[in-house]
Amino acid sequence: MTDRAPPETPPPGFSPARLIPLFILLAGLAAFFAFGLHRHVSLHALGEHFIALKSWVAAQGSLALAGFGLVYALAIALSIPGGLVLTLTGAMLFGAYANTAVVVAAATTGATAVFLAARFGLGEPLRAKAGPTLKKMEAGFRRDAFTYLLALRLVPLFPFWLVNLAPAFLGVRLSTYVVATAIGIAPATFVFSIVGEGLAGVVEAGGDVRADQILSPLMIAALIALAALALVPVLLRRWREGRG
Repeated sequence: MTDRAPPETPPPGFSPARLIPLFILLAGLAAFFAFGLHRHVSLHALGEHFIALKSWVAAQGSLALAGFGLVYALAIALSIPGGLVLTLTGAMLFGAYANTAVVVAAATTGATAVFLAARFGLGEPLRAKAGPTLKKMEAGFRRDAFTYLLALRLVPLFPFWLVNLAPAFLGVRLSTYVVATAIGIAPATFVFSIVGEGLAGVVEAGGDVRADQILSPLMIAALIALAALALVPVLLRRWREGRG
């Protein structure tokens, strides 16, 4: 999927009103820390409150799953750290398959909100004033935007909020962004959901949730290999172009 350069349009003018969506998201992030909610998004807090959460989910039924999806989407939109903890929480409460479906949909929705807010508020005005170097870099990224974004999403080593923002300043189409995000985050989400579902038994038996139970070198290597595989078509095309 290649993003062709859009038709020439008059450059958008900057106005403070364009920043309102970004200010709302930043205000929500500030409130999250101001009210101390970040203390509840940790592996320790997950283990401490898991039994109570499980009882609440059993009482609420499918409504709990929908509520979890809304909370996850909001957390991603506000760029709240702790996406891995939320993914594990959902897997422990709802199972790997249901959690994967909800997290992919919710994370894609939240990431799209960040992308649109950034593009509307700063991306379009800055791109209109960009110099030739930035325009050249933008054109190169946009040419293989789907592949590049897919590779960035496949490796959960890059800050999720950064990958949400960068395409907004590089002219990536909304459809490309949404599809690459949904496909790219699915493998890691499923892997972490499988791990999370297994951790439910550990916590119920009185054990603790530790970081070394989640991230393994083999898991990281597999995801990096998957991202490298996604870049093969771009590398082959560059090689062919280099040969004439």
